[in-house]
Amino acid sequence: MIAEIGLIALWLSAALAALQLLGAVAGVRDDKSDIAALVRPAASLQALLCAIAFVALLWVFAITDLSVKLVASNSHSLKPMIFKLSGAWGNHEGSMLLWITVMAVAGGAIALLERRLPEKTMMATLGAQAFVGLGFYAFLLLSSNPFERLVETPIEGNGLNPLLQDIGLAFHPPTLYIGYVGLSVAFSFAVGALLTKQVTPEFARVMRPWVLAAWIFLTIGITAGSYWAYYELGWGGWWFWDPVENASLMPWLAATALLHSASVLAARDALRTWTIMLGVIAFSMSMLGTFLVRSGILTSVHAFAVDPERGSFILGLLILYIGGALAVFALRANTVAEGKRFALLSREGALVVNNIALSAILGIVLLGTLYPLLTEAFDVRVSVGPPYFNPVGAIFFLPMLLVMMVGPLLRWRMDSPGRIQLPVMIALGAGFATLVLVFLFADVTILPWLGLGLSIAVGIASFMPMRGRSLRRAPLSTWGMCVAHFGVAVALFGMSADSAFQQERLVAADVGDVVEVGPWTATLDAVAPVAGPNWTAMQANIRVRHGDGRDRPAKPQSRSFWSPAQETSEVALVTRWNGQLYVAVGNQAPDGRWQLRLWWKPFVTFIWYGGLLIAFGGALSLVGRLATDLRRREAVRKGNERRQDMAELHA
Repeated sequence: MIAEIGLIALWLSAALAALQLLGAVAGVRDDKSDIAALVRPAASLQALLCAIAFVALLWVFAITDLSVKLVASNSHSLKPMIFKLSGAWGNHEGSMLLWITVMAVAGGAIALLERRLPEKTMMATLGAQAFVGLGFYAFLLLSSNPFERLVETPIEGNGLNPLLQDIGLAFHPPTLYIGYVGLSVAFSFAVGALLTKQVTPEFARVMRPWVLAAWIFLTIGITAGSYWAYYELGWGGWWFWDPVENASLMPWLAATALLHSASVLAARDALRTWTIMLGVIAFSMSMLGTFLVRSGILTSVHAFAVDPERGSFILGLLILYIGGALAVFALRANTVAEGKRFALLSREGALVVNNIALSAILGIVLLGTLYPLLTEAFDVRVSVGPPYFNPVGAIFFLPMLLVMMVGPLLRWRMDSPGRIQLPVMIALGAGFATLVLVFLFADVTILPWLGLGLSIAVGIASFMPMRGRSLRRAPLSTWGMCVAHFGVAVALFGMSADSAFQQERLVAADVGDVVEVGPWTATLDAVAPVAGPNWTAMQANIRVRHGDGRDRPAKPQSRSFWSPAQETSEVALVTRWNGQLYVAVGNQAPDGRWQLRLWWKPFVTFIWYGGLLIAFGGALSLVGRLATDLRRREAVRKGNERRQDMAELHA
């Protein structure tokens, strides 16, 4: 019965999305029409019903209702509860229901909270949101029904992919999806502003918090996904340039550019066309990622589906939405005013340069992701990995870091080099000194070497905008910018240090053998079987010691799951302030020895500390922007009350 309630709620949500679209079309023509008055209530009720549908899906997974096909295919009665619940979105149909639920809730929030834009622009925005939503409702209800029943209920379910039975996967997809759907909101605002010719600073101020929130969640999702791949796959890497990893990176790059562009439009009424175009591109990248992981053209642990028919459905939606938006942009671009001009040496100029660099990196990643797929269509298999992405991306990424150092120090409109000369020289001096020290005392390849120097320079420069300010009185948005830029420096330092100084040992060891890697000594004490709720494993009990320090335990496992049958490697991580020892155990050799792989990875944890700092900086900026908007609204309200009181007094 719960599954039927969820399905009914989903159909009603789709009907309300259709009503919302019709009402919005009428509202754009005449915002006083009767049907236009139904748009906001329809959006709010749609959010509620869609949330009910998703809760129903969670419920059938929680109770392991094996009469529901999705549960039987992706769950098992012996799984821990957290993995039963995460199984609800660890598959194609459930993840799409999560997508449309977040989109509906976002649309309901816009309908309830946003009153700052002209009503016709809001009608167009909510109409665009409903138009996007209808496509996904059709996709779910016609080809990917998450509540489909089985004719015969199986005795037991197949279970979730063991690689996805991890606490990180309980949080990684939802955070990414909130980010993706937040970009759909930015897309809807951009389309709404284009249709009503209201590409104004107020439009940017309304859109900016949604973009910023999406960017924060995308940052958290990518950071969590990177750490999951690092410790779960057992390969010792934190980024593999997997096409599905790229599918989450590309929207983040576009959203970063959009966020900066919207800030310029909101603060200085410039970059109007840039903002609209980036709003379309950011959502385009989200849609492209959705197509890649559901079309069956990729083989990846991240991919949800291998059904070309459903992939074709999403490809059709991508062409419809993005092609339609680009057509609207082409028809309406001449109505978007140029905005105010600025000098190249200004904060706006620095943001434009960085936006160009981000767009170029986006193009590089997009080409590297799609090129193997294109060649495979002609029976030519090629592999595009770090030898392409790292050096080609660095052509734009390294200069972008230099501009990022200088940009926050510049004034709006126009500035002079002399005013920022001292802080820039301090930061560059520290970076150059780092390069010299690394060159003299370490044998490092060029990209990690440059990365170490630039990370120090960017880290120092990130807090230079606070120079001469009262730290307690500095706006939260300024603090957020500084913390986010510092997070970039911290993450870059971690990436560069790991690439430059990582040490690895692969050995076959007997019980009692001692293995050295870097400053660490590891002793294999025993290998014994252990059992979990739905797996068995061979666990290596290893004592590790850093230098002359105390012994610490490391217990890597080689697990065997039985539903579905699959083997995984569960690594042991021993963390210090300056890095991690990464230990994995493999199979037993014919002579009785065990395969051990150990990495000493200096400062690798800084990668994820940096990612969290970037997200925290975004959160500070979001709180600061929302507080500023509330103060502005309150000032407007009080001003209106004073004018009304004066009018009544004169009357």
